[in-house]
Amino acid sequence: MAGRALPGTSPFAGDDGSADPALAAALARHEPGARADAALVAALDGARLLVPVLAELEASGRTEAGLHVDKEASAGVVALRAPDGRTALPVFTSTAAMAAWHPRARPVPASARRAAAACLEEGWHVLVVDAAGPVTAVVPAPAVHALARGVAWEPAVTAGAVAPDVAAAVRAALSRVAHLASVDVVPGRSAEVAVVLGVRPGLDRPALDRLLQAVGDALGGADVAARADSIELKVVAAA
Repeated sequence: MAGRALPGTSPFAGDDGSADPALAAALARHEPGARADAALVAALDGARLLVPVLAELEASGRTEAGLHVDKEASAGVVALRAPDGRTALPVFTSTAAMAAWHPRARPVPASARRAAAACLEEGWHVLVVDAAGPVTAVVPAPAVHALARGVAWEPAVTAGAVAPDVAAAVRAALSRVAHLASVDVVPGRSAEVAVVLGVRPGLDRPALDRLLQAVGDALGGADVAARADSIELKVVAAA
């Protein structure tokens, strides 16, 4: 009796390894190496990605995008070290993009949600899409958390302005910190968001250090990190 073909159980059965068209279009519009914006993260949600697995541990090195090959998890999934020191899971839009990065990497298909969840399960921070280009994008930590939960993500800074809810959360968190005359929340230069602290005069260095520690503790205990990828503090004399 002739055998009967069983339907594929994988959601990626028949995948030819090419990039999702909507994701490829969003990536083509993206500035190479920049943080992923809301449009790119939305295109990632629901798309099939490829996670690289290496059979053997290889020596650390640097990719063409300036990312360090840092280590491997127990399953052979590679981690990269991003320029800011955080650990990243590399993901690829196509087999061609992965082969350009590492010709011996084995592609494991996964949804963007599953890849984001795996990144967080490993204790890593960000996703790097197509590490060898032609366009590389870094998906910031708040967006990785949103992808893993299957919820929409909005960046903390859009069109050169900090989102009102982010600014409000920062001011609320710092409202009871002593010696602060003002708090301003603006786009950062070395971080996504800058918190400008107007400090009343008369503080010596130890007192200023205690103030900055109190500010850091207050921001760490608030829900600011869920929206802002990184925060820098700037101290100015209060008027």
